[in-house]
Amino acid sequence: MSKFSVPAHSHSSAQLWGVLFVLISATLFSAKSVFVKLAYQYAVDSVVVLTLRMAFALPFFIAMLWWSEEPSQKPSSADYAALIAAGVFGYYGASIFDFWGMEYISASLERLILFMYPTLTVFLSAIFFKTAISQRTWWAIVLSYGGMLLVFTGYHHEPQKNIVLGSSLVFLGALAYAGYLIASAQLIPRFGAARFTALALSVASLCCFIQFLLTHSLSELRTLATEVWVLCAILGFFCTFLPATLLTQGIRRIGAPQSALVSAISPVITLALGAWLLNEFLTQQQWLGALCILVGVGFISYPSSRHERK
Repeated sequence: MSKFSVPAHSHSSAQLWGVLFVLISATLFSAKSVFVKLAYQYAVDSVVVLTLRMAFALPFFIAMLWWSEEPSQKPSSADYAALIAAGVFGYYGASIFDFWGMEYISASLERLILFMYPTLTVFLSAIFFKTAISQRTWWAIVLSYGGMLLVFTGYHHEPQKNIVLGSSLVFLGALAYAGYLIASAQLIPRFGAARFTALALSVASLCCFIQFLLTHSLSELRTLATEVWVLCAILGFFCTFLPATLLTQGIRRIGAPQSALVSAISPVITLALGAWLLNEFLTQQQWLGALCILVGVGFISYPSSRHERK
């Protein structure tokens, strides 16, 4: 064995830790929807909850920025402009649409819709980068959206207008997040993963603070229930900063495609937590739709994984 070779057990250990990091990240991200819905039970709106979430997360991202390494080549002014756009239209846009939508629909439905973002990433890549969409991917997309149709048509216990409005808002959030991911793929090599994440989310946090100051009074914060502060603190650290950090570490060990496949468990976790903590439920038809979505998105991710191993 060459002295430069890596022992097999070291590689296996890295793979195991990578899968574990991504799995924990997916679990924490999945819990976000449930904690947001729990906060809404205390008569607060999406702007308040989102602002407090980012306020609790921001110090950790600033610390990440402080400790991260400077890129070897200084980013240009155009790079910084693109990063600001990614933070405003990507992460902030995804967050505010998502939180607005959750005022009208269940956590389970929100997670299923948001989980469609890989299909939107495929479409955006085809539009802006002329990336070809394979026949296999088209079938996976049809399966995913067919599953979503089954989920929608299976809702009979909530007002239809709320379903349409809330679902549309969350879908816009998924579209914004897909755009954020495409932008991050272009900008991370220029800033580094940690610095890009910290800077983009700091920009998104600033947008949240500005929106709060334009639409609410600071005095409202003094009237919030203690439970709201606790829930938002959990959202800020355990459902924002920590899973984002763990996901980065997981991707570093097992790669983005494999991480996407492991993260496919995310909607299932949200469905389980929603049933346990929020008394949400899905009909048999909706469970079938959810399965179609999971399989479809999994097939979209799998070809990329196979291609990278060649």
